[in-house]
Amino acid sequence: MLLQRVLTALILAPLAIAIVLWPPTAIFALLCAVAFLAAWWEWAQLSGLKNRAASIVLLLAAVVVFGLLWWGHAAVEIPVVLLGVAWWVVACLWLRHFAFAAAPTSENRALKLMAGALIIFPAWIALVAIHDREPHGHWWTLLALLIVWSADIGAYFSGRTFGKRKLAPQVSPGKTWAGAYGALVAGTLVAVIGGWLLDVRGTSLVGLAVLACLTVAASIVGDLIESLMKRHAKVKDSGTIFPGHGGLLDRLDSVFAALPVFAAGLWLLGL
Repeated sequence: MLLQRVLTALILAPLAIAIVLWPPTAIFALLCAVAFLAAWWEWAQLSGLKNRAASIVLLLAAVVVFGLLWWGHAAVEIPVVLLGVAWWVVACLWLRHFAFAAAPTSENRALKLMAGALIIFPAWIALVAIHDREPHGHWWTLLALLIVWSADIGAYFSGRTFGKRKLAPQVSPGKTWAGAYGALVAGTLVAVIGGWLLDVRGTSLVGLAVLACLTVAASIVGDLIESLMKRHAKVKDSGTIFPGHGGLLDRLDSVFAALPVFAAGLWLLGL
């Protein structure tokens, strides 16, 4: 399984980097919209919707996204991104009460769809806002993704080597505190190196390191929330599109949580 995951990552990583660095923001936003909407489809199914209902929800989400693409998203960037950050704070409470909304009722499906909207839309807006920054927006976007990817790698190897105490055994038994610490170290190290290469110095670099810690912490919460959803739905993966990696939501859950935090932090630091 590890070999399969590595081979899949080696194929996907160059493609993702090219998509981040090569196109202008308008094309990048469109490409990301397609990927995020596909992840929204998987979330809708995890929420308990059947194909027809999930298709209707997907269509409504697509209308919102492409409407923002057509009429512009700059006016809603800050409130939507801040709403996304607020959601991930609330999500920590959901993890503490992991059985909440587990029953397959219409009310719980509606709550999970609302949660999905608070995950997908702020993440997409944050991603486009980072990419559209001047200067170095493309590179800041890549750095945001590298922080999450390196945190994932750091968590995996640190957890395998030192992991004993479970992080959230009722939600995701494989995750450990050692893995979380490894994620924080790896993500912060990548952020400091990336910030240095982007000419960030002094207290701003220290602030970026702190932001990286918060971004990694959010990414861990994002991963756990998706694990909670899969436990409620009694499935192993959100999909099967990527061999060894599951579905799009399985690959993007951490990114969805990290992006609003990283975007808000960049605004706060003035970077």
